[in-house]
Amino acid sequence: MNKKNLSKLTLILSGIKNRFLENEAIFKEITITYTSGLKHFTGKAVYSNDNKLAFNFNGKTDLFTIDSLIEAIINNCVSYDSLELIYSERGTNVLVTADDKNVNIKNINIIEKSSEKDKTSTLLNRNYLIKIGPANDLLKAIDIMTKDNKVKNDKIRKYNQIDHFIELIDSTLDSISRNKHITILDCGCGKSYLTFALNYYLTEVKKVKCSFIGIDISEAVIQKSKSIAQTLGYRNMDFYAMDIHDYKPDRKINMVISLHACDTATDMALALGIRLESDAIIAVPCCHKEMLSQYSYEPFKDILKHGIFKARFADVLTDGMRSLMLEAKGYDVTPVEYISPLETPKNLLIRAIKKTDSNEEAMDSYMKLMADLNVYPALYDFLQTY
Repeated sequence: MNKKNLSKLTLILSGIKNRFLENEAIFKEITITYTSGLKHFTGKAVYSNDNKLAFNFNGKTDLFTIDSLIEAIINNCVSYDSLELIYSERGTNVLVTADDKNVNIKNINIIEKSSEKDKTSTLLNRNYLIKIGPANDLLKAIDIMTKDNKVKNDKIRKYNQIDHFIELIDSTLDSISRNKHITILDCGCGKSYLTFALNYYLTEVKKVKCSFIGIDISEAVIQKSKSIAQTLGYRNMDFYAMDIHDYKPDRKINMVISLHACDTATDMALALGIRLESDAIIAVPCCHKEMLSQYSYEPFKDILKHGIFKARFADVLTDGMRSLMLEAKGYDVTPVEYISPLETPKNLLIRAIKKTDSNEEAMDSYMKLMADLNVYPALYDFLQTY
């Protein structure tokens, strides 16, 4: 390759280096093919566990920094007629071609089409956001798909719930992700299946720069989440086995999510989101026990003497007061039905977006309800304590 085009290639590859440094967490690989006459020589660089790039070329694997790899690529070009380099990130490829006539670069969006027999729409007659084909690696890692690319019959409902969750918060993601890197904190993350799906959707479908933090008290589920992240190559995720109360972020948290955290664990997550002034808070509450043993309301005594009515009213009261506290703290709150009540009566999703510093009228209403109902909600207690 002539010196003039080598100089052009050097400039382009310096841009590739900068892209790597900026997007290192979503880097996948660099594939290089040199051509000499009719012969082709291919090498591949992948991310190594020691934060370097393992480059296999001509039967030998060496470790490089991004700077030294770019230098090696340029040096090798002197011995060949042309170069084709594909720089791969999650969801996007960059193609660089160079020879004695031209040096070119272009972005290639990765679009994988599912086969006719695997079309997602055949499952539940809906257009999925997490599509079979492009998302196969994810779906296998979270145990929804078999090795031969078939959604498991007993996982269709789970697949539907994960996809519907992302559909419900899609507009919220848009409102907080404009022109910035966002960080999402999952409180009581468990095996993090929804978070992995959200990571895929943001990174590879919406092309949003993002990072994720998962917290759970169980060391076993944290290790499982770490293992899945490593399998998928999702390096923009960190997981910690710890109590929510002990978590202190080292960066701005843009969204706090709490999915099926039992009883007052949901309140812990909401309190943390409020305290961190998170741009958005998403909660799917699970069981409700605390308020049931506390509240009383004289005008309803002849109705609430029936246990089933008292329990159901406790559910509404618990999530209603959670929503009111979020409003008092300046959030615009929308409770929506998450999944069909035929599947579970615990089917509520609370979606909150930070709009103002506070709402005094909502706080006055909250305090009056505490007095009228003789309750002291965990969310209020956590906010006072922490």
